[in-house]
Amino acid sequence: MRFWRRKPVEQEPESGEAPAAIRAEPELASEPTPEEKAEVHEQTERAVERTRRGFFGRLGGLFERADFDDEIWDELEEILVGADAGLPTTGAILGAVRGRVKEEGVKQSSRVREILRDELVAILHEPRETPPAWARADAPPMLIVLVVGVNGAGKTTSIAKMAHAFKHDGATVVLGAADTFRAAATDQLKVWGERIGVRVIAHQPGADPGAVVFDTLAAAESTRADVVIVDTAGRLHTKANLMEELKKINRIIQRNHADGPHETLLVLDATMGQNGLMQAKTFADAVGVSGIVLAKLDGTAKGGIAFAIAHELGIPVRFIGTGEKMDDLAPFSPEDFVDSLLA
Repeated sequence: MRFWRRKPVEQEPESGEAPAAIRAEPELASEPTPEEKAEVHEQTERAVERTRRGFFGRLGGLFERADFDDEIWDELEEILVGADAGLPTTGAILGAVRGRVKEEGVKQSSRVREILRDELVAILHEPRETPPAWARADAPPMLIVLVVGVNGAGKTTSIAKMAHAFKHDGATVVLGAADTFRAAATDQLKVWGERIGVRVIAHQPGADPGAVVFDTLAAAESTRADVVIVDTAGRLHTKANLMEELKKINRIIQRNHADGPHETLLVLDATMGQNGLMQAKTFADAVGVSGIVLAKLDGTAKGGIAFAIAHELGIPVRFIGTGEKMDDLAPFSPEDFVDSLLA
């Protein structure tokens, strides 16, 4: 699935000058082709297979009955809570479904299923009013993305997958290894950089993360890179330290890029369930998280955490991890996600 598109645009020459050189401009990537839509749907189905077979698999039995009686509400609540949607989110979903069922005087199970599908999609759409920076018509000439998340969440692998996707779509990518407190993180990012063929800027273990970010931006600017992705430390021992470190990184970025970073993405391990939601709350409180990368979604039967993230945090899920290969990262589609769960 392509989410970074570039098209040649001929600059208007000044009067009396020769035609300007062809340059590349970001093109809005919000209209995928039918083939790309099919690819995202297939990836999403694969990612939620365990969740569909697990808790959501029980939904089929509920809606096989001709009439939807009151006893089914408790079963539906149990399914959603068991899939890690959480009590607040489950209450909001079922409250909306009950309201519409009562308003329409619905008795048929098939119609209740349709209403449930609509409300599940709606709750995922709530925080998605603003498209990601790379998909906007005014996309920055050099996209700067900070990536945060605890160690072990799949942060470094997710960064590599994003870099691979951007490069596959024609973008020039530079990675910054600013998680200098864990030597393995830098080494891992270097290995991925070599595999996918993108430049990685790194310092010695224990170096100042801000210095790494400064050098990463300088390298990206000198090569006129399209995308900069910066890995950051995954420490959560104190929220104050996390905030101060990221504030410093933000200041360094904004000295030359006042509108940066353009995205701050939190990588969340889907297998962590409600514990992952608590991690997300900590990061959201500490820094401005603009989107979630839901990693390892294919490894859990409790994919309902996506609903809790959207409802309780108001943060959109931007990508989902659909497997272990480099291409196993898909843009998140609420419609595909829900339809795959209810299939």
